[in-house]
Amino acid sequence: MRASEAVEGYLAHLSDVRRLSPATVRAYRSDLADLVSHLGDPALDAVDLDELREWQWQASKAGQAKSTAARRISSVRGFFAWAKDEGILDADVSLRLVSPKRGRTLPSVATADTLASVLRSAEEAARDGDPIALRDHALLEMLYGSGARVSEICGLDLDDVDHERLTVRLRGKGDKERVVPFGVPAERALQAYLVRGRPVLRAARTDVTADTSPSRSRGTASRAVFLGARGGRVGSRAVHLLVTRTVGDSIGVDALGPHALRHSAATHLLDGGADLRTVQEILGHASLGTTQIYTHVSTERLRDAYRLAHPRA
Repeated sequence: MRASEAVEGYLAHLSDVRRLSPATVRAYRSDLADLVSHLGDPALDAVDLDELREWQWQASKAGQAKSTAARRISSVRGFFAWAKDEGILDADVSLRLVSPKRGRTLPSVATADTLASVLRSAEEAARDGDPIALRDHALLEMLYGSGARVSEICGLDLDDVDHERLTVRLRGKGDKERVVPFGVPAERALQAYLVRGRPVLRAARTDVTADTSPSRSRGTASRAVFLGARGGRVGSRAVHLLVTRTVGDSIGVDALGPHALRHSAATHLLDGGADLRTVQEILGHASLGTTQIYTHVSTERLRDAYRLAHPRA
């Protein structure tokens, strides 16, 4: 079997069996397509460890970040392990690939005061009733208020929101569901958008086809909470740009990632006294170790405050 053919089988497995998100599958596709291109699409059982190491070395020589290299190797290992399990390969040659050690980097977060200012500005912009401004205010409040991933917020349907209990049902990685709370400010912004903004955006939709946005494979735009300017389900890229534009200037665009509000929400929960297990459940982390990075963020902020304020620091 050619390597490219095996890759397509593996990607179908990730999507249909393991039910990974479209964004995750795209990342695997990109990594494995680069490998196939480097190798020249040989028969998969002809690929050896030296060729994999050469591919790894070429990327390293080009200045590839350690985090990217580690992800690419993880993609290759997953692919070859699947191929062996499926009987396509007799042996998994990727087992001896060594991932570079990644230094732990702390996520960028905004202070609570900074985010309060950002959200006040978004609220002010929405007061004239512009549907996009109403939507953007609700998006920012929900992202920060629930600690949700951008893709999870983009994928929200109307029946996922419980306005009485102030909870929202999110579908995370691996299509796992969780129900998390959100606050009164987010509910006010969401209601204003649903009453005054969403109907206007919905009316802008000119076609009646089902929404096939990669943000959510299920549902149509008629059920989506957050809509784009053309009336379809809003995409992750649009939300990333919104977060960058509104929060980026406050904490530094270069350091800003797509999860800026999620990172900030987690850190502020811990600062406010929430226990680590609760934060883990809200964020939907499979491992408590993933959540623990936020304890380091909080500790750094305590140290900074101590150095500035304590006479014996």
